[in-house]
Formats: sequence, C-alpha cells, structure tokens
Amino acid sequence: MLLSPLDEYPIHQTPAPVTWPQPSDRQFYDRSYFNVLDRDGRFMALTGIGYYPRLGVKDAYFVVRRGDTQTAVHLSDAIDDDRLNPHVNGYRVDVVDPLREIHLTLAPTEGMSADLTWRGAFPAALERPHSMLSRRRVTLDACRFAQVGTWSGWIDVDGERLDVGHDTSVASRDRSWGIRPVGESEPQGRPDDALQGIWWLYLPLTFDDHQLFLIVQEDAEGQRSLYDCTRRWADGRVEQLDGVRIEIDYVPGTRIPRGAHIEFMNRAGDRTALDLESKLFAPIAFGAGYGGDPTWAHGTWKGEGFTERVGFDLTDPEVMARAAFSLIDHVCSAVATDADGTVHHGAGLFEHGVIGPHHPSGFTDWTDVAGRAQRP
Repeated sequence: MLLSPLDEYPIHQTPAPVTWPQPSDRQFYDRSYFNVLDRDGRFMALTGIGYYPRLGVKDAYFVVRRGDTQTAVHLSDAIDDDRLNPHVNGYRVDVVDPLREIHLTLAPTEGMSADLTWRGAFPAALERPHSMLSRRRVTLDACRFAQVGTWSGWIDVDGERLDVGHDTSVASRDRSWGIRPVGESEPQGRPDDALQGIWWLYLPLTFDDHQLFLIVQEDAEGQRSLYDCTRRWADGRVEQLDGVRIEIDYVPGTRIPRGAHIEFMNRAGDRTALDLESKLFAPIAFGAGYGGDPTWAHGTWKGEGFTERVGFDLTDPEVMARAAFSLIDHVCSAVATDADGTVHHGAGLFEHGVIGPHHPSGFTDWTDVAGRAQRP
C-alpha cells in the first residue's frame, strides 16, 4: 500500500491510503469519459482515461469519427500512485478548475494528437447510483456525475487539423467509479444466461437556459431497472420529470437510430415534447473499449508504455453489421416544445443501444433489426 500526494489531504473515506480502494473486487475502476461533438456533425471524438488499482493498470483511448472512417489510439501503462496528475504515456488530463475547466492533451501518438480545453456550461450533476446483478455476483455498482459543456482547441489526425470552438462544439463528460467488467475475462464456471437483453438511452443535452438529463435502462420485457430525468435550470432549479414516453426512429434494416421523439411531464402535469435528430454517430464498440470491442478492453495489461492504432471503415458491411448490436453515441440537435408553446433549441449526446431482444421495440431475438421499429 503505497502513499500518494493525496494522502496529505483530509479526504480519506476508509482506514487505508487513497490509492487502496475499499472494495477488494478486481474490477474496481475509476474513470473519466469525454466527448467532443461538432454541432454540424462534421466530426466527433470520444475519449477517456481509467485507473484500475486491483489490476495494476491505467489506460486511455482517443477515438475520432470523420467522414466514413473511425480511428482510435489506445494507450496503456503500469498504474502509478500520483492521482493528482492523471496521465497515460502522452495522454494527460489537467484539472484547471475542479468541476468547471479541464485541459486535455494527447501528444503525437500513432499519427494522432490533440489540445483541448473544456468549459462546463452548467454545474455538474450527480446521477443516481447504477447497479446490475447476475445470478452469482455484482456486475456493476457505480457512482457517476455528469456535466454538459463545450471545448476549444484542436484535434489532428495524420496532419488533418480539426478545429474545435466553444461556439461550434457541444459536449458532455462523466466521472464514474465503482465496479464494472474490466480487465481480462475471468473463468466463467457454469454458464450464466441471466442476461436476456438491455435497452439503453442516455441523453445529456444543453439548451440556452437549462440542461436536460435522461437515463433509461430496460430489460427485454421493457421493465425499467434505471430511470432518471431532470431539467436543471441556470438559476439552480431542478425539475423532476416523469411519465416519459419514447419513440426511437431506426434506420430500416438496422438498430441504429436516426432520431427520436420523447414526451415527459413535470409535477404540474404539463407535458414537454422533445425531438432529436442525429447529425453523426460513432459506435463505442469501435475502438473505445465498450460493449464487446474486439480491439480493446479497459484495464487489460498490455505492458509498459503501450500504444496502438486501429481503424474502421464504416462503409464496410461486415464492420457495420456489428454496429447495430452495440451502444452508439450520436451528436444530435434537440428541439423541446413546452405545453405553452415555448420552443427551446439545443444539442448534445444521444446515446442509444439495444443489445439482445426488446419486445416493446419489436426486437424478439438477438439478431432482429428494424423494418421501421417504433417503441409504442
């Protein structure tokens, strides 16, 4: 149990050094996720950094979708004990002003580099705890806060400079920690077929005078295991929203949405309609390490100072055949229409995925795709 600079501060929550997490589960993680979304859909980037104390690993990734290509670099190294300076090889996150401003840089790595400064548009919001169980163990038990904002700076891919501005970008980020599947696969034992399907929707959206967060997770029958929906206004008001009804508009022959229509109501019973249009999407299983990514699994030991680059041709039918069965991040435009006719224009992240069957959407097995499947 090594000491770190953080042990100088009165922040301890357990009788152990800060770098020694309270759970003994090997799948304990502590991670940041960021996206960089061009409002017009010219490009988008997904990136993050994670620490896995029980595995002795830290790693990072940087994924860029532009045109019909999705390119990723992966970085991995032995974990260190200085959490005040999060970095993996040439990837670094500097907290300039906690919960407000962050400086993220990627030194030239496999033809990619970046220099970006994050500015939060509204205060960070603590989300509800997220838990999932199999028949034999806890598979996910995490705490997370999220924030919407903008970036300024640039991203470079093979000499092509993608300029990012506070007026042209929209973004969200989250910090999460707890237990989730990471690292090398463990021996399974007797097969556990408890997973019957997951329907997921995550919307951190920003408007001129408020932010909106919607999280929904359902099983194959449409039963919700996670739901939270709030409007958070610039003056500090938090409005809980209920009665949500969701219609996803899928591209025929896929599970990839091109938009959505959502309705919800406040405590007074006033309904708001929200319409989303996808401008560009990036499957997060293509280089970002989520949801069965064949190239990258978070927390996997790759050796010291490891870097690699992978690419995906999104015009290749064999590649895109996998996209429909993973979570997909979209940059979207958003129009919210209140009951009194007030219209709010915004943008943000539209993250959706249907893994396995989801009977309310018309997906009866693991391979079903949409004719024009609509959620009733």
